[in-house]
Amino acid sequence: MTDTYAISPAGPRAAVNSGAGIWISSIEIAGRMIRKFARTPQLIFFTTTQSALFLLMFRFAFGGAIKTHGSLSYVDFMVPGFIASSIMWAGLGAATGVAEDVDHGFVDRLRSLPIPRVSVLTGRALADMVLVVWSLATATVFGFIVGFRLTGSVTDGLAAFGLCVVFGFAFEWCFILIGLLGGSAQAAQSMSLVMVPLIFLSSAYVPVQSMPQGVRQFGENQPLTPMVDAVRSLALGPQGHGLFAHSSGYYLGVSLAWTAGICVVIGLLAAWRFARR
Repeated sequence: MTDTYAISPAGPRAAVNSGAGIWISSIEIAGRMIRKFARTPQLIFFTTTQSALFLLMFRFAFGGAIKTHGSLSYVDFMVPGFIASSIMWAGLGAATGVAEDVDHGFVDRLRSLPIPRVSVLTGRALADMVLVVWSLATATVFGFIVGFRLTGSVTDGLAAFGLCVVFGFAFEWCFILIGLLGGSAQAAQSMSLVMVPLIFLSSAYVPVQSMPQGVRQFGENQPLTPMVDAVRSLALGPQGHGLFAHSSGYYLGVSLAWTAGICVVIGLLAAWRFARR
């Protein structure tokens, strides 16, 4: 009977552990990352402090020198852009975290398990989204503290916050790819700074119409600008109608198209780089 089992094609297959599925694996890996974040309160503190410092700097140091459209105050113009762009500041640490996991061998241990390889990256992205949502929430609270007032409907405000979460997930894949390419935490941290020009050469803090030719074209056609404009148009409601050349629906459609493109293209590049290690 033992010999029969040994030559039976069903026997060995039944004895093999097929492992967990992609979603279960991703959630388990994300849970491990989140527990690691919870054991590092300095990370949460720095994320919160960073939001406060940047907001205070632009609100009180630069706000008086920047002109906006019509009677719209700078704080009402800037805060929606600041909240939307905070996904980038929160994501900078993701590149360093991915590089550290690779360098310390944690990723190699996960690759040895019977789980889909892509779940390693997906789990990391889901875990980092916890920090992104925290950064968005604190930026929103600080925005109201420094004087911003929601002039759109509450539903539109919640929709704007949800859009920021979606945008943050897309850009997380950019930072994951940078972490995989970096080779070390220090290199990944330096490489992630290439994302900073997207923040300042967008409509987040100043109107792109005030930028010189060339820079203005870049600012109008990079992904963060329509994302910021979509969030700002929802948050300002009727007060911001004269500020935009297009409707809220237009900016929403363009920003979601950018989001889908970033997720597909950068996500595939990250998976390819991960498989090539």
